[in-house]
Amino acid sequence: MTAPPLLELTNISKHYRVRENSANPFAKPKTLRANDGVNIAIERAETFALVGESGSGKSTLGRVALRLLEPTSGSVTFHGSDVTGASASELRAMRREMQVVFQDPLGSLNPRMRIGDIIGEPLRVHEGVRGTELADRVAELMTSVGLDPGRASARPRALSGGQRQRVGIARAISLHPKLILADEAVSALDVSVQAQIANLLVELRERLGLTYLFIGHGLPVVRQVSQRVGVMYMGRIVETGDIREVFEHPAHPYTRALIAASPTPDPTQRRERIILRGEPPSPLDLPSGCSFRTRCPIAKPVCASERPPSVSVGASRSAECFFPLESQAPR
Repeated sequence: MTAPPLLELTNISKHYRVRENSANPFAKPKTLRANDGVNIAIERAETFALVGESGSGKSTLGRVALRLLEPTSGSVTFHGSDVTGASASELRAMRREMQVVFQDPLGSLNPRMRIGDIIGEPLRVHEGVRGTELADRVAELMTSVGLDPGRASARPRALSGGQRQRVGIARAISLHPKLILADEAVSALDVSVQAQIANLLVELRERLGLTYLFIGHGLPVVRQVSQRVGVMYMGRIVETGDIREVFEHPAHPYTRALIAASPTPDPTQRRERIILRGEPPSPLDLPSGCSFRTRCPIAKPVCASERPPSVSVGASRSAECFFPLESQAPR
């Protein structure tokens, strides 16, 4: 019998009522659809990545998944339990197994605390660990993420950006979670350090059986750490599937453009240049039908009148597009 997904998001929407002109108190509020009918299932011990331009709704979706934000509609199931309907006490118990690694490694750490105290705080609070046992557990965690335990007395500002992110990772794994939300966890780091942290995340997943929801926009790192990927555009996942299949044979025209715009480490590799027409639409005034149609090179009249369904493209992929296979043809 196949095990159910560790994390499942079903028809998740997160809407906000905002005024387009905040200076005018009499302006009629509009609906901002940060997430709009999103479905994701993440298996145990896999890394599922969310990619897309800034403002696509990736981080909002990650926070809804952990119920750091309340969804407008839809449901979240984690390890067989309903997250959206959980009581406060049930949610506290779940969050021991759902941890976050944030984008800004300095801003997410208390500058007044020493590194050892930051890493050991969850152990003190949740497990009552003290004294020599706590020091030993902290030293073990520091070693496991590539930090010298001798730096336990240092404060965050004494460390490099990569070292601070290792502190955040050590803290996140201290309670042996099942799921880690890595929200742009490497985007604030130098390119060489990004690769090191990405390698660490992969190694910890393999050694500890972790599951990641990895949010990022640097496609080389996303490909390095992930097994599957969901491509977001204006609050919806427009393509999802096996990382290699999606990157090598994108089915959605937006995915194709996103990959074409990504830098490649090989200067001899020739990559097709795709220029999207126009600007992204306002999230307060999305076009009818397919929200990508105003920029899409293969848009047809049906794209303006109907929202495209999610269709299977091979065994391991799906795309929200009326003409997904056409996006793979050279133009």
